Amino acid sequence: MANTYLSDHILRPIPCTSRRLNHTGISLSPPNNSKAKSVTVKTGQKPKWVVRLSLVEQNIQPKKSTTVDVERLVGFLYEDLPHLFDDQGIDRTAYDERVKFRDPITKHDSSSGYLFNIALLKKVFRPDFQLHWVKQTGPFDITTRWTMVMTFALLPWKPELVFTGTSIMGINPETGKFCSHVDFWDSITNNNYFSSEGLMDVIKQLRIYKTPNLDSPKYQILKRTANYEVRKYSPFVVVETDGDKLSGSAGFNAVTGYIFGKNSTKEKIPMTTPVFTQTVDSEMSKISIQVVLPSEKEMTSLPVPDEEKTKLRKVEGGIAAVSKFSGKPTEDVVREKEKSLRSSLIKDGLRPETGCLLARYNDPGRTKSFLMRNEVLIWLEEFTLE
Repeated sequence: MANTYLSDHILRPIPCTSRRLNHTGISLSPPNNSKAKSVTVKTGQKPKWVVRLSLVEQNIQPKKSTTVDVERLVGFLYEDLPHLFDDQGIDRTAYDERVKFRDPITKHDSSSGYLFNIALLKKVFRPDFQLHWVKQTGPFDITTRWTMVMTFALLPWKPELVFTGTSIMGINPETGKFCSHVDFWDSITNNNYFSSEGLMDVIKQLRIYKTPNLDSPKYQILKRTANYEVRKYSPFVVVETDGDKLSGSAGFNAVTGYIFGKNSTKEKIPMTTPVFTQTVDSEMSKISIQVVLPSEKEMTSLPVPDEEKTKLRKVEGGIAAVSKFSGKPTEDVVREKEKSLRSSLIKDGLRPETGCLLARYNDPGRTKSFLMRNEVLIWLEEFTLE
């Protein structure tokens, strides 16, 4: 009864029309082999449609010659999936009554269970779902790539859980509707149900980080692995001066003095987070310290710093790999985190740029070390989301 109620309120019953929409999200193109096409199943054949991990393995004898318009379904998912967790909901007419769902820690074998899972996530975790691309990957399956950022509202500190990965959407060749949905997370190796590795991945994201409620550079999480996140940063402006070491505070008074009114117009500028220290050489011999300025500020509208060595600079943004950690960011700790992150990136076939940034989000005099949020960032020369 409860599941029926949830079904009626999550999926909107609208006619299924042949439509193709262009993806308007982040401009990260799928590989060239993503071209979709119609697939015809002729009477007398016994096609075996298989969703990965052998979730659905059954011989199906179509009652008649059946054409599955996979291209239309690809376009449909581009439009429909962004509504997975909003008030509009997804289109129930595109799914069979029996829908098999699997992720590493959850499974359902009916449409009502599938919809119940969506409703539970929406109520408990407040998910922000971002669809990156959709492509055909087999005669009767479509792959999607996505990012889901969830806030666990039931815990007082409201931790943020991040999952990125792919979903294999299986198509029933007789009905032309989706009959299975299998999730694969980038952050774990064992994606089979039930995955203890998947459960531990969830648990470790529940830890407490204290992030001040202040303006900070805007970014989109593209991928989260076991060791780092890949983020796309929008441009932002910093006020910077010379520092002494990555974990140091030399120059801090100069850059904070600028936002407290030591500038050409005596303007006081709102506080932001984090404080960056940056090096652009592998020996980490030249350091700058930076305070991020509010996102609504433009270079042309900002006052000039009073101190000669304090400068304004626009950071053009781009793709960065980020490793988050807590505790006091001593020089030894920061260098080890940078070394470990760089090693992971090279191992994964990515091309990290020279240098790194340390982001410190908390006032060390007012925040206990185990609550601190620190991050090491390394810019990437290029990145393709596949």
